[in-house]
Formats: sequence, C-alpha cells, structure tokens
Amino acid sequence: MSGADKPITPPLEHLPAEDAPAPTLKGIEAIRDTWRRLPMKPGVYRMIGTDGEVLYVGKAKSLKNRVGQYAQGRGHTNAIYRMIHQTVSMEVIVTATETEALLLETNMIKRLRPRYNVLMRDDKSFPFIAIRTDHAIPVLQKHRGAKSFKGKFYGPFASAGAVNRTLNTLQKAFLLRSCSDSTFNGRTRPCMLYQIKRCSAPCTGLVNETEYAALVKDSVDFLEGRSVELQDRLAVEMRESAENLEFEHAARLRNRIRALASVRASQGINPHTFDEADVFALHVEGGQSCIQVFFFRAGQNWGNRAYFPRHGGEETAEEILGAFIAQFYDDREPPRLILSNVEPADRALLEEALCVRAECKVEIRKPERGEKREIVDAALLNAREALGRRMAETGSVAKLLDGVAEVFGLSQRPERIEVYDNSHIQGANALGAMIVAGPEGFTKNQYRKFNMKSEEFGGDDFAMMKAMIRRRFARMLQEREEDAPDETFSLAEKMASDGEPDEGRSDEQAPDQLNAPHPPPPSPQGRGGRVSDGGVDFSKERDESERDSKFGAWPDLVLIDGGDGQLNAALEALDELGLKNRIVIAGIAKGVDRDAGRERFFIPGKPAFRLDEKSPVLYYLQRLRDEAHRFAIGAHRGKRSAGLTKNPLDEIGGIGPARKRALLDRFGSARGVSRAALAELEAVEGVNKELAKRIYDFFHDNKR
Repeated sequence: MSGADKPITPPLEHLPAEDAPAPTLKGIEAIRDTWRRLPMKPGVYRMIGTDGEVLYVGKAKSLKNRVGQYAQGRGHTNAIYRMIHQTVSMEVIVTATETEALLLETNMIKRLRPRYNVLMRDDKSFPFIAIRTDHAIPVLQKHRGAKSFKGKFYGPFASAGAVNRTLNTLQKAFLLRSCSDSTFNGRTRPCMLYQIKRCSAPCTGLVNETEYAALVKDSVDFLEGRSVELQDRLAVEMRESAENLEFEHAARLRNRIRALASVRASQGINPHTFDEADVFALHVEGGQSCIQVFFFRAGQNWGNRAYFPRHGGEETAEEILGAFIAQFYDDREPPRLILSNVEPADRALLEEALCVRAECKVEIRKPERGEKREIVDAALLNAREALGRRMAETGSVAKLLDGVAEVFGLSQRPERIEVYDNSHIQGANALGAMIVAGPEGFTKNQYRKFNMKSEEFGGDDFAMMKAMIRRRFARMLQEREEDAPDETFSLAEKMASDGEPDEGRSDEQAPDQLNAPHPPPPSPQGRGGRVSDGGVDFSKERDESERDSKFGAWPDLVLIDGGDGQLNAALEALDELGLKNRIVIAGIAKGVDRDAGRERFFIPGKPAFRLDEKSPVLYYLQRLRDEAHRFAIGAHRGKRSAGLTKNPLDEIGGIGPARKRALLDRFGSARGVSRAALAELEAVEGVNKELAKRIYDFFHDNKR
C-alpha cells in the first residue's frame, strides 16, 4: 500500500458536486471527495471507517498523488479494495518533509493500531544496565523506562533474563553495590551480599572510595567493550600479586577474570567487524512472519527477541520489514548500523528518519558476504525456527479451541475467553481477577484486577462474584454506548438501580497497553451472537481492534471459577444488565477432594458434567483456571502487603509529609495520635484547630 507517488488524475466525471453532503459519501466517492482538496505536499493521511474507526494510516511525498491512486478505483489488491469500500472519510496532516511524515505515520500507527497496517505486536520496553552516579558511591542496577537520573546506561538487552545474568556476573567480577540509597545509608554492618562475595561493602567502609572508584572504572571498561584489555590487565595484576605473596588478592583477581570470561563465552556470537549494531532477520511462511532482532553492543551479543507482526497476506517482505523497523525505533534510539536479510522498502527515507531520531548517521545494510552475512544468516535461522514453533503451537491451540467450542455448544472456535476468580481473607483485601486467552495464548495486556470493598459483598463469595461480573460488563456497555450513542440498547436501561459502574475503584490496566480505537457496536444479538440449542451464532465478523479496547471487548466464552453458587451469582449480574442470554457463561468447579482431573462443569439450564480425565481440552481448561487463580492470588498478596505499611494518617485530608512527620515525632505512632486529646493535637507544629478537630473526629468516629 505504500507505492510510488506517481502523478495520478482520477476521472473527474465521477467526482461529486461541490455542494454534495460529505456524510452521504462512502468508499471511492469519499476518497475522491477528499482528493479534490489535497495539496501537492508531503503528509500523513488516515482512512476512517464506520463509527470513527481508523482503518489505515499512510504517508506520502505528495498527498494528492498518493490519495489519487486510491481514487482511481482499479489495480488494487483485495485487501485495499476492502479498505476503500469501508472508508467513509479521510483525515490529513500536512508536514514539512517526507521524513517528518514517516515519523508521524509511525507514531500514529503504534497509537491507533489500524487494522490494515503492518503492526508490531510487542511494545514492551527493553531493559538496560545502569551505573547510577548521582551518589558518592555509584550503584549497579537494572533499569527500564525514562533515563531520569544521572548515570551511564548500557543496552538494550533482549530480556530481563539476559540483564539479570549479566548483572549477576558483574557483581561477582566487580563487587559493586546494588542496594538502594536508603538501605546503603542505614547499614552498620555488611549484608549477605558481602558474605557471598557479591559486594565490596562500601556501606561500612570495608573498601575506600578510591578503591571502589577503580572497581566502577573496570565495570565501565567491560560494558563499553574494552573487556579484552581489562582481562589482560587483571592477569598482569594477578601475577604480580602472586609474586608478592598476596595470594588472597590474586585469588580475587582470578575469580574476576573467570567471571568476565564466562560472560563472553555465554554470549555466543561476538563480532569482530563492528562494535554496535541491530540485526533484523525476516522469515515469511504461510501468510505469517517472524522477525528476529539481535542486539550487539560493545562488540558483545546482548541477546535476541522474536516478533510476530500482524499483516495481511499481500504485503511484500520489503514492506513488512520497512514498517516494522520504523515502528521498532519509534521510541528507541537506533544504533549506527542496522543489518537485515531483506532490504526494507523506502530504505533511504527510513535511514534519514532514523538519523533525525539518533542525531547521527544510521546505515541500513543487507550484507552479501563475510562475518556480517554469517550473523544475519544465523538470525534468519532463528526466525525460521521460531515461526515453525509458533505455527505448530497455533495449530494445536486451534484444535483445543475447537474442542472448547464443542464442549460449551459454540458454533465456532472462541477467540476471546475470559476467566474470573476472586481472593480475600475473611473479606479483607478483597480482589477480583479476570484473565483473557485466545488463539495466541494468554493475552496478558488484557488482564484486569477489580478492587472490591467489603460493603459490596459483605464477605460473601457469591456476592463478590456478582459485583465483579456486574462491574466488568457494565463498563463494557458504557464504553460501547460512548462509542455509539445511538446503539439499539441503552446503558441506562441495562444498569441496575444502584447506578453507574464504580470509577473510583479503578480496574488496573497493563503498563504497556496502547490506546487503540474502539470497536463498532455489536449487533442486537451481540458479538457472540444468539444462544440457541445449536450453539452460538457468530454473525459478526471479529475485529482485532475490538480485542485491544479497554473493556469494550465482547467475550465468546466466560468461565467462572466455582460451582452453581458462583455461576448463578454471575447470571444474576448479567440479567440485571440485560445480557443473560447474550453471553455464553459456564462454571468450572474442583472435583471431589479438590483433585485436579475431576472438575465438574456447569452450564445454565443443563446438568453438571465432567470431561474425560485424559482429555486435552480438560487440561487446557485447567490451565485457564489455574492462571486465573495465580493472577488473583498474586494480586491479593500484593494488596495485602501494601496494606501492612498503610498509615491511617494518609487517609485524613490536609495531612502531608511534613505534618505527618510532626505528628509521629510528637506521639510516636498513629495509635498514639488516635489517643491524643484535642488540645494535644492543636499543640503540634503545623496543625491548626480545624485540622486538629478533623484528626480527632476521624479516629473517634472510627471507634464508634
């Protein structure tokens, strides 16, 4: 869809009149209407579908020429024909240069996730190793996110595991501290890391600042690629120490040399013809693709990661890789050299855009021979193997989902399964959890936590499940109503008498979630269709952007961790919202003596049943249930741990850090504050009569 920007003159006889109402236009006529007013300037265009969904984002050297190619109405692939037919309007942003247009296009694609663009599915940030220098004694640590403190950063590493392994070795070799500043300042004797020879204990003065600075310098030399020189120097020092009978010091140097050697050995391919590069290898097969990215920094291999971009079956390898690289470096600094097995589309323009981002020359090369070609071939082999494994896994998951459809009476394989569980201790720290699974496994950026208050359920598990299900699907209806206010059903009619979903109890969202466009409203039967004796009628085409929305996604199957009681509670919540016969829901309860393999399943209106103990579908459903349980328990423990350090003073308005410190200094603890008389509270520095009365009333009202 990128195409060359050739001058195009669409047939003018088909253009609408100047006064034609734009809302009545659709497809090629809507595009032609926009084309007539476009300038011969670079920019970015968006094709908009029904309900404001962004279908495609593209850039052009000349907007009029590029959009004119769509306005011709011929010579397009099937995918472009579908996109043109679904377009109802276009939005355009004019830029100063084509490079600026490419940068803007990339940013908008990652933010809007249009269905007809090549999309990089994984948007996680990469970890770095940081040496913080904002303290007199620098600290060695793992770091993600913005570089908001003074120090040196080394990376990116392909995964947290790669960083942890390197950090572990660096601690053995250089004995740098890894503790926080508060822990460092509060130490009076060495910690366990000193005992196991992972730290030199600068906190207690067992190494002076000069000696510690030398350790920091050695670690910097290693991370910046001077490891061979460093090992040679350490070998000389080790021999000198041995000759001077300083055997303990010589042994420490020997251990450091071994640790450094082990890092280089474990990193596999370490190039000699370049120090810094990213290697991209694309393999396409069966309409799917895998891109392996290898990171080389300081002449060392710092790991690799596989990506599986989303695209249609008609894009070329050059278009896929070009779009992927542009998105990959949208929020990352590119190296000076990028190697690939395929020359990406618009390579020169892409190089120019990356130069703007990196503020230095960036070269994209497809090597033909030598060491660089060997490294690219090794990456391609990994891409081919990774795609083969993924296709095999996808095939097996597809069979399992077909089995799930058969078990629960669905007419087609489910693409979105939601599983619910809750966790609390006698009503305290109550938390509900929702996990999502589909053809690609667990969709972790769709997991949700529901912070529940005791007044919602009173310690009753059934009431808690009802409150959680009601809140989740009320939010779904609310999002859909906001996106389509003229929808055939109204949220107000579906809500129970107790009002809107509780926005105060924010359901936590995954950190790397993107702001995707909301899906179109469901048909009157809903996304899952009508429930009947023959199963569910999937009459609506599934849309990937729907699965990316926050709560608007419509599940194909809802599983409740529990038996009849929990299932009936969930059904009551759906009935209040008018969704009882529109959501396929079932319960999964542990068997006798809570033995795995003897689970019973509950479907509304049917007797409970069990699956064969060796059924692969049963194993799959167990995995879903166990993942929901793991997520709920983990979130509950986190909430409980946070509650242990919570101070009642934090709940009183008008008490900030300074007043809180003054109150604790005077009375010793929050309990001491609660026992204080009103006059004693007024005597605390910074506490006036009004605040003292508020503090006094807070604790005494709680006691009543």
